Amino acid sequence: MGVGAWRPLSGPSHQVALEILLDGPLSRAELARRVELSAGSLTRLTKPMLESGLLVEVPGGPADPKVGRPSQPLDIVPTSHHFVGVKLTGDTALGVLTTLRAEVIATEERPLPDHSPEAVAELVVEIARSLGDGRPAITGLGVSLGGHVDSSGDVLRGDFLAWEDVKFRQLIAERTDAQVVVANDVTAVTEAIHWFGAGRGISRFCLITIGAGVGYSLVVHDKLVDTTEAGLGLVGHTQLDPNGPPCERGHHGCAGSMLTTDAITTQISQALNRPIGYDECLDLAAAGDPEASRVVKAAGHALGRLIAAASNFTMPEAVMLGGEGVRLATVAATELEAGLRADRHPAAVAPPIILQDPSFTQWARGAAVIAIQTFVLGK
Repeated sequence: MGVGAWRPLSGPSHQVALEILLDGPLSRAELARRVELSAGSLTRLTKPMLESGLLVEVPGGPADPKVGRPSQPLDIVPTSHHFVGVKLTGDTALGVLTTLRAEVIATEERPLPDHSPEAVAELVVEIARSLGDGRPAITGLGVSLGGHVDSSGDVLRGDFLAWEDVKFRQLIAERTDAQVVVANDVTAVTEAIHWFGAGRGISRFCLITIGAGVGYSLVVHDKLVDTTEAGLGLVGHTQLDPNGPPCERGHHGCAGSMLTTDAITTQISQALNRPIGYDECLDLAAAGDPEASRVVKAAGHALGRLIAAASNFTMPEAVMLGGEGVRLATVAATELEAGLRADRHPAAVAPPIILQDPSFTQWARGAAVIAIQTFVLGK
């Protein structure tokens, strides 16, 4: 069916694979230096990885002074393993099939039959089987969703599925032989940016996402800051405008009440007395519609203040801005910059703001990346 048994890396193999995966191709000398192994030990370690097809020797290395001929750097074979990532929303499951370097090679989207954990787990496995049909066995299956997910893959709270204390990883694992990982969606997409995206090589950055919710995550010393409170949506109740609209908890002008796609569409729909979608809201604001402009400009200013707060507290080298609502940063760029400047010291240098792909494919790719990490790191 395309979903196969788990074959983890073990011992120091995962460190070797990680170095080559992220920075390959690498010469044997450079690789030995990075993992602190002798040339002989490295040869013994990489031999079975070459034989299994995980690694390959590639031409083009500098000449080895000891033997007088070009060396053959080692690289990962991306298609040696395949992974499926599935992003769950309140309505749909979007799946992607990726290589070991998180290159998306197939996608599939299906509506949720209902919100029962068993039905959703069955759908996730069906998508994985469909994506893997006709290909070698899938090594890992990652699933991400909005909410609070613990380290064992239990969903303590699923924001858009009305779940509480659901052993979701177990439900999926009962239906497949592939290694299953379940994580918060913002955590997963952060790891994708960190390992394979704009965060590569940046030791300290934060991600802010705006869409159905408002998310935040942080990478420090080249490592994701992951705590038991990740996925609680804490940043969503940061006040950005004391005169702003209220949220469901009665907070006025918090991030959740000003920056989510629903908050923006609700305010503009009410002002124009007709239902209106998010992109149309931004189109109207860009065209100068008074009501749409008022809401979108206020949201842009609030987003600038949120970026300022994140920058002031964590001093990132870069701020990644993602989520399906990210176009707000472009339409309200002037207001965003004003909000950022308002809460920063005049001498402070504004961090680079790097806009991410707003498509849900990137969220599903993030789910695949957590499965890739589990395989490579031997978790």
